[in-house]
Amino acid sequence: MNVVFWACVVSPLLAVGALSHEDGHLEEEGDDSEESPSDNQDIADDSKFVFQVTYKTPVPVGEVYFSETFDHGSLDGWFLSKTKKGETDDEIAKYDGKWAVETLKENAVPGDKGLVLKSRAKHHAIASMVKTPFVFDKDPLVVQYEVNFQDGIDCGGAYMKLLTASDDLNLEQFFDRTPYTIMFGPDKCGEDYKLHFIFRHKSPITGEFEEKHAKRPEVDLKKYYTDKKTHLYTLVLNPDNTFEIFIDQNSVSTGSLFEDMVPPVNPPKEIDDPNDSKPDDWDERPKIPDPDASKPDDWDENVPAKIEDPDAVKPEGWLDDEPEYISDPSAEKPVDWDEEMDGEWEAPQIPNPECEKAPGCGPWKRPMINNPNYKGKWKPPLIENPNYQGIWKPRKIPNPDYFEDDNPFGMTPFTAVGLELWSMTSDIYFDNFIICSEKEVSDRWASDSWGVKKLVASANEPGVWSQLISAADERPWLWIIYILTIALPLGLIALFCWPRKAGSASLKKTDAPQLDEKREDGDNEEEIKLDEAGNTVDHSVKGRSMLESHDQEHLVDAPTKETGQLDKREEENGIVGKMSQNDEEDEEEEDDGNKSQDTASEDEMKDADEGTEDGPVQPVRKRRVRKD
Repeated sequence: MNVVFWACVVSPLLAVGALSHEDGHLEEEGDDSEESPSDNQDIADDSKFVFQVTYKTPVPVGEVYFSETFDHGSLDGWFLSKTKKGETDDEIAKYDGKWAVETLKENAVPGDKGLVLKSRAKHHAIASMVKTPFVFDKDPLVVQYEVNFQDGIDCGGAYMKLLTASDDLNLEQFFDRTPYTIMFGPDKCGEDYKLHFIFRHKSPITGEFEEKHAKRPEVDLKKYYTDKKTHLYTLVLNPDNTFEIFIDQNSVSTGSLFEDMVPPVNPPKEIDDPNDSKPDDWDERPKIPDPDASKPDDWDENVPAKIEDPDAVKPEGWLDDEPEYISDPSAEKPVDWDEEMDGEWEAPQIPNPECEKAPGCGPWKRPMINNPNYKGKWKPPLIENPNYQGIWKPRKIPNPDYFEDDNPFGMTPFTAVGLELWSMTSDIYFDNFIICSEKEVSDRWASDSWGVKKLVASANEPGVWSQLISAADERPWLWIIYILTIALPLGLIALFCWPRKAGSASLKKTDAPQLDEKREDGDNEEEIKLDEAGNTVDHSVKGRSMLESHDQEHLVDAPTKETGQLDKREEENGIVGKMSQNDEEDEEEEDDGNKSQDTASEDEMKDADEGTEDGPVQPVRKRRVRKD
């Protein structure tokens, strides 16, 4: 009962309350007094207010190798590249893409600014020295920064590079071939969404560097490039040669520098012999044509694959003399048409309107069908090759460049950070760079910076109802799910709150099955009575009805010692009454109807209990007679 009450009363109230508020707004209770125009104006101004935060430029706590917020509004400490990209056309090779320090276009936090890539289809390069060079020794490396694709992204990157320490490192000459130790961050072109983690590993044998790419994250990255929100990217590299990548402080990829990099850090011990070649008599065909097979005499290779259908008949009404296409009569030669340059002008062809009313136009041809006699070119069947030697592979030899690096974490130190990017979309936003050795430091930094942006963006988001409508506009099939989702709970509430009314008749535990002893057919009624011996006698009464349709006769099993006791008990208890002879007796019986019924029921039950001692069970009949 309590469950039904809550479903019927509380649920509708909650639904009405939810719909009474606008999406994404909070309402405050106020008094019911009349408001002045100035008050109304203040309320109108307050209704436009969405969210307010107090922003303070984050300050890193703990040992930090590099940090940048851009909140000072300038590019102090950053160097713009003045060189050109290698092996590129001179027209686009120069790093002339523009940078600026600006606030976010949407969900801006007062006082917060970031670095913005302003140009499209240009090369951009900017770099800054770190406060302290990072040496890969005993401390983990944590790299973290924010990216917002404010206008989406068609093709371009937003990754950063940790530039390798070098005596001749010149940040004004920073370009695509400047040595780096680690490259990390998002990249996208077309429908290929990437999150790079690449490090350059130096071979202890050859001394050459080779790029090692981490495996792709097993999550869908698309939303991070399309939702126009600020996202936080974090890389954690541990001295035990493991790594973990986070987006918005959620882990999206973990792995080992030994097992989850392509190509592997350590090369294979054996390689294919480059001087080995397949012998001329090497047979790697698993099956060969049967040399003993011959073409059957009745095999005709010249039989066509298709033939005309001999049973086809030209449809009635086919227009042989009408072309399928005609020149457009409404077409006009363009004003700038030059016949000397463009040739003689001809109106474009359109379908012949006469053919639309007929089964076809033009010369009728029989349709083509598959030739049942066509077998194609004969080929001998294939059999197992007795000389099969398997697929040839060159022999293995020891890898002369094999080495085993048991600590790939010991990478080359880096002394600068840089952004070297090409993008077909502008206004890519970067902010709050930090490089440290403790995840707790970067988490606190994120809480004071990215966490505030996330809070403001969440407060400015449209309500759930608006989001559902927007989603349905892009995917109309969602309306079906919405309707089913709403209709099902409403149907269940209606089922429990307004159940079907039960019948007026009820049975007691001591009652026997009820029998309907009155049948109506037009103006005729059948009435069942008892004779003096206790047997039933049917009488058809024609005329007016003697009993109402809801009066019923009940059979109650009651044991008696003798058959004749039935009439005696009925007469003593007044259960069976005779039909009234005058109106006065009918009126008295109608007034005392309820009282008689109760008395009769009690006596009836009493008599039934007394008769259980011995004797057969006899039916006791109860009748109610009232005035028509």
